[in-house]
Amino acid sequence: MRVLVTGATGYIGGRLIPRLLSDGHHVRVLVRDARRVRSKPWAGQVEVHQGDLLDATSLTELCDGIEVAYDLVHSMSSAGSQFEDRDRIAARNFVSAAGAVSKVVYLGGLAPSGSPGSHLRSRMEVGEMLRAHLPTTEFRAGPIVGSGSASFEMVRYLTERLPAMIAPRWILNRVSPIGIRDVLAYLQRSLELPACGVVDVGADALTFREMMIGYAKHRGLKRLIVPVPVLAPGFAARWVGLVTPIPNYLAVPIIAGMTSELVADTTLAERLFPDIQPAPYADTVKLAATRTRQLEVETRWSDALGSGLATNFADSEGMFRESRSLYVPVTPSKAWKSITGLGGERGWLFWNSLWRVRGLLDRIVGGPGLRRGRRHPTQLATGDSLDFWRVEDANAPHNLLLRAEMKLPGRAWMKWETQPEQEGTRISMSAYFEPKGLLGVLYWKSLTLIHRFMFTGLIKAVARTS
Repeated sequence: MRVLVTGATGYIGGRLIPRLLSDGHHVRVLVRDARRVRSKPWAGQVEVHQGDLLDATSLTELCDGIEVAYDLVHSMSSAGSQFEDRDRIAARNFVSAAGAVSKVVYLGGLAPSGSPGSHLRSRMEVGEMLRAHLPTTEFRAGPIVGSGSASFEMVRYLTERLPAMIAPRWILNRVSPIGIRDVLAYLQRSLELPACGVVDVGADALTFREMMIGYAKHRGLKRLIVPVPVLAPGFAARWVGLVTPIPNYLAVPIIAGMTSELVADTTLAERLFPDIQPAPYADTVKLAATRTRQLEVETRWSDALGSGLATNFADSEGMFRESRSLYVPVTPSKAWKSITGLGGERGWLFWNSLWRVRGLLDRIVGGPGLRRGRRHPTQLATGDSLDFWRVEDANAPHNLLLRAEMKLPGRAWMKWETQPEQEGTRISMSAYFEPKGLLGVLYWKSLTLIHRFMFTGLIKAVARTS
């Protein structure tokens, strides 16, 4: 079939596309930045449409010839209260662009037993808009458990880092988790059926406390979890943001989704897809932990663009720039290996304690900080997250462009370049800052000496390890 996948570079879309291709389907992907597809192993097998669901003019001919369209886009990472408006605009534009398709497949969230939080409410509203205008199968799922998923990473870090914890009483609410493999199976198999309306999916329900205890059991850890009645969701989300790699803007909707029970009624799913038996939570945790340990994380929660959109970098007037270069007697490929190994568990090589302090300050104000880490310890591709950076462009072994996603009064980039010189390589590193107003100018000026010290030490450390 001719299939469209939106959210192609996200956690779900990035795993669904190779499976659709292996089934023999022709796949068209919608991406906001076509550069982010170049490094995907399936890049040469898909048709790429660069556009944005928030920009109707960019969606012309998006669905020409398409039979089934997957809507896998959510504003989970949108800060503030505007994400609901963004979701509505995106849904309206999607409906308009997909008017001629025979079916839409949408992945939303389970309806809670109580009042839904704003993100779940928005997901449900988008589903209603799609079903009102297009033949739609709307899968509703609870926490998705898989290597690199936000739900799994939150459970993993909380359980690994805290031998004892005081937790909100609503961690005793039941939820229906589901493994990523089962989610993908439902999405694939939905192509074979007509539009089915709302379909709840999930494994047997258990409490979030039981999810953490289940992970601890797999790891052979003893954990004490004491529920208390007076821990507000907002405070709990900030605590999660400090202890785990999940930033506040993503922790808030996850936590809000647990304040009511999220139990799937799988009656319809069992009738429509009798051959799909969702794996028990213990099995999905074991598989996710194994994949994480073996560095076989196919996609990661941070693969989505996050709170900042991709930008076209230009060294323009009004932008601050700090540059330096060094010669190293190695090939560009060896120098590139050292550059692309920065961050994550390896750290930033020079005064890593200062980098950690900067990451902590960023997390306190709601940014991603350093705990987001990286998908793979040695490989970087366009679109990857790297601590509080995003890889804007990776052209091995010549240049690497990182965009800062930390909280700043402006926009910042770090650019690395390698150039053959004599018998070795010249490594160049430039830091750029585009200030926003007077505060941005004062911010950069106040850090001039620190940046000079840090950036000089950083490039020397990269040279030494090349």
